[in-house]
Amino acid sequence: MAMASATLTIWATAWLNGKAAADDVLDALTTLADRHDVVAADETTAAETELPVAGKYPAPLARLLAALRTRGADAGSLALPAPGDPRGLGGSGALVGAALNAGEASVFAAAGLALVPDSPADDVVRWTVYPHSGDAGEHVGISEAEQALTEAIRASAATLADLDVARERPDAHDALRVRLRRAPSPRWPDGMPGRALRVLQRADEIAAILELAAADEPGGAVSASAARHRANALRPLDTAVRQARRAAVGEAVRLLAQPVTRP
Repeated sequence: MAMASATLTIWATAWLNGKAAADDVLDALTTLADRHDVVAADETTAAETELPVAGKYPAPLARLLAALRTRGADAGSLALPAPGDPRGLGGSGALVGAALNAGEASVFAAAGLALVPDSPADDVVRWTVYPHSGDAGEHVGISEAEQALTEAIRASAATLADLDVARERPDAHDALRVRLRRAPSPRWPDGMPGRALRVLQRADEIAAILELAAADEPGGAVSASAARHRANALRPLDTAVRQARRAAVGEAVRLLAQPVTRP
């Protein structure tokens, strides 16, 4: 659900900076799921945000937007943690564990909050609000991330070719097209930078290829050792995809958070 946190981060930032209406945020998120619910992870966070605690009847997404503004949020960031790589997160073990399980989070450091999505039912996204340390985390430049993605693609392809474990799949291109076509296509706010869109699209395409590769284990590997080498070859590509997505969202946030200049 990486697209869920990316979509909320970008649209909420646009709204917080007067670049979008609240209804625009809600409409954009309904392209991902018809219903979005919100709960707080603990009693303290519930009291501070005036949101229901987990286990109680959830609040609508509009209440989350109000809580972000009340707590002084100005811009968000995307966290895409993986085991051994919790970059972009700061806070309790509960937050880190939930974000690792989801593979994503939307962080609003100035508000001291992080939002983790999960899907308790079909066409429902539930956002759980956790306290965050307020550390904005490292900045990932979009040029650096785009270059790293290109280099990871080359390195992974060369390694797999050397290992001779990339099994020929006659249906691979069709499967990839189907996977990309089925992925939700969120709307983006006016002012969304074209470069960020291009990097997000490229990262999505590579992520779809990685998902197909994972579903095709052992991918033509003739031994357990070769399968391990194959997994090791793909791991840097997964890291580069996550970094590219974070950088693309960061670039969009940077531009959307700039003050509106009046003539």
